[in-house]
Amino acid sequence: MKTIDLYKGKSVLVLGLAKSGLAAAKLLQKLGASVTVNDMKPLDENEAARELQTMGIHVICGSHPDKLLEDRKIEMVVKNPGIPYSNPVLVQAAGMGIPVLTEVELAYQISEADIIGITGSNGKTTTTTLVFEMLKKDGKQPLIAGNIGTVACEVAEKAKPDQVIVMELSSFQLQGTETFKPSAAVVLNLFDAHLDYHGTKDAYAAAKGKIYENLTDSEIAVMNADDQEASRLGDASKGKRVYFSVHRDLGQGAFIKDEAIWYNDEQIISVKDIVLPGKHNLENILAAICLVKTRGCSNEAIRQVLTSFSGVIHRLQFVRNVKGRKFYNDSKATNILATSKALEAFEQPVILLAGGLDRGNGFDELKKSMKYVKALITFGETAPKLEKTAEELGIEVIKRVDNVEQAAGAAYDQSESGDIILLSPACASWDQYKTFEQRGDMFASAVHKLD
Repeated sequence: MKTIDLYKGKSVLVLGLAKSGLAAAKLLQKLGASVTVNDMKPLDENEAARELQTMGIHVICGSHPDKLLEDRKIEMVVKNPGIPYSNPVLVQAAGMGIPVLTEVELAYQISEADIIGITGSNGKTTTTTLVFEMLKKDGKQPLIAGNIGTVACEVAEKAKPDQVIVMELSSFQLQGTETFKPSAAVVLNLFDAHLDYHGTKDAYAAAKGKIYENLTDSEIAVMNADDQEASRLGDASKGKRVYFSVHRDLGQGAFIKDEAIWYNDEQIISVKDIVLPGKHNLENILAAICLVKTRGCSNEAIRQVLTSFSGVIHRLQFVRNVKGRKFYNDSKATNILATSKALEAFEQPVILLAGGLDRGNGFDELKKSMKYVKALITFGETAPKLEKTAEELGIEVIKRVDNVEQAAGAAYDQSESGDIILLSPACASWDQYKTFEQRGDMFASAVHKLD
């Protein structure tokens, strides 16, 4: 860990706990800051807050006091990524000119290792995992962190100078960065998402684009040549540009030619030899290749991963074959683009299980990907909107259930041998489930109980 004095003697507020807030508070104390933690969960229910209290950190739980910033003479705020900037404490901080960061910024500031940064509306987890596995297979010692589940500053604290941290980054995390500068970065794609948090697509895109913002000609900006909006985010970047394309022979970068994947003038692998299902995953694979090539990764290591890696849990994950019906768990598909790409991975009859948190959007953009959908099982707040979409397409079998467990059974009842039964909700889980992981686990559990 780098020794930095940036926080020494400063009064810093950590707003919101969970894993990232807990780690940030501990790190800031090590860096010499006077740390205050504010979390809405009451102290008697808040194990993390009590732990910090025993370390001598000032803890305020159960509410956000109106004069918290003034009373504690706060000079900087490190916020939980999920807390929106409309939060009263953050509005006050902005008005007082107090910087507001996320713990990813802390991770960058203390890391002795390079960081490969990966963001986008969809495919982040798959691409992050592919990069990690390719570097690992090549004999490197990569670390993995960020939105994938491991707190970035915890990993950065232990990282050595000869390592690289492969970091999945959400728009929530990136919006709270100022100096963050990975050695290589990619915005995989861009689609309307998290508008309830960011307000507008432009604000969402600007948050994503921060991953390119501080790059110099010593760093690599990997860009999707097939997604104009995503690649436009890197137009102002000073990083060295490397492109990937599923649809065009670029000659340079990563692309598909003659049913094979190429990097510059090297043929790496035939598309037919890749185990990971779905056309959309070719984008993730090409992006991963661009990123690992910045670390000198061998073609053999890339091939070994692509001929064995079958996917990430909750992301188009094969669950089970029940009497000729194949069940897939794509619970991580929390927006329309993710579900569209999942549907486009199949050319067999599909029974789609979808629904969840209503963020105000319709589902017309899903229609073009639903040509193989023979039945729709809905649940959650968006059930009526999804049903309307299916009715407009002339889908005859539409059934509403209470949850994903019931959806698994209802889909099986409507299916026949050869069908794909796909949980790909197109919505966040928070109306019924704490996380998309919980939603996916409950679906998989229900599938395993089917006869």
